[in-house]
This record gives sequence, structure tokens and C-alpha cells, in this order.
Amino acid sequence: MSSVFAEFAPEVRRPVLPETDISYAVSDTSVGRLLLAVRSDGRLVTSAYVASADEESAWLQRLADVVSPRVLHHERPLDGARRELDDYLAGRLERFSVPVDLVLASAFQRSVLSALAAQVGYGSSTTYGALASAIARPKASRAVGTALGANPLCVFVPCHRVLPAGGSVEGGVRNVGGYAGGPAAKEFLLTLEARSAP
Repeated sequence: MSSVFAEFAPEVRRPVLPETDISYAVSDTSVGRLLLAVRSDGRLVTSAYVASADEESAWLQRLADVVSPRVLHHERPLDGARRELDDYLAGRLERFSVPVDLVLASAFQRSVLSALAAQVGYGSSTTYGALASAIARPKASRAVGTALGANPLCVFVPCHRVLPAGGSVEGGVRNVGGYAGGPAAKEFLLTLEARSAP
């Protein structure tokens, strides 16, 4: 009987949602080149390290594929985020007020990054294992490390505050673990926060 009525069923179409503009710019900072991108409503969707033109192109393509095909090089909408980033890197800002959007993160990443942002404040640090326990996945410290390694909002969502257990010193250099901007950038951010923390 259902086949009899099939010809009367309306065609199912995916709803057409209005496309949002994504404005982006690349900033040279004291911790490396960061590609910043915001939605038209001001929510920051990425703050990613881009050391090469290929990395920049890959992030722009990801934005176009996942968020909106309307990705435009337009610096003015990023003024607030860039100002806060400059103030943070100069030690004058401890908490960002720019709203962020984790649209580029997987569901697991969102749980990890949300727990990190809620529980590990400026000048503090935690371990991959402790963060795994905080999201009720105590055996997932490697998965937590992988999720943090792909953080689409570096610096603004502070994955640099997560360290390996023990934080060993090898050859006079502290093992700070992995970081998208490299170990020197991670060490810089940790030292900045330790020096500026109340």
C-alpha cells in the first residue's frame, strides 16, 4: 500500500540555510604565524598555526568545507580577537572575552576542550591523564593528547596548559609535550603565564 502513495509524497530536500561569511587574516605573533577566522556574528572559529602557504590553504579549505564556502580575507572583523591576542602575549590579559565556536572540533574534542577551558585557568597546568579523568575517560590520555594536538583554537582554548605526566627535563630542557606551534611556543606560553599569574 505504501508504494501506491509513494508518488504523492513530497520530495525531501535538505533545508537551505543562509551562508555566513567567514573573515580571516594571518597574524605574525611572538609564538608563530596564526590564522584567525571569525563568523559574521563575531565568534572565533579558528586560531591555527600556519607555518607555510600549504598549511594556510589547508585550513582555508577546511573552513570552506565545514563552516561556509564564503571564506574572505578581511581583517577588520578580527580586530577584537587580534587586540586580545596581542594583549595576552604581552602579559596584559589573562582571560579572553572573544566568543569561540568549536564547529571544527569533533564531539570528543569538544568534551576535552570544554573541560580544559572550564577547569584549567591562567597560570595553571594539568596532565593528559588528569584531563582524561576529568571527562570520565581515565584510560584515554593518548586520545586526549591527539584531540589537543588538533585543537582548532590554539591559544584561545589553552591546550598549551596540558603537559605529560612528570614533565621530565631532558638535556636541561623541560619536556612540555606536543603542541601545534612547537615546543618552544608552548614553553613561551607557559612561562608567560607563570610570570604573569597572580
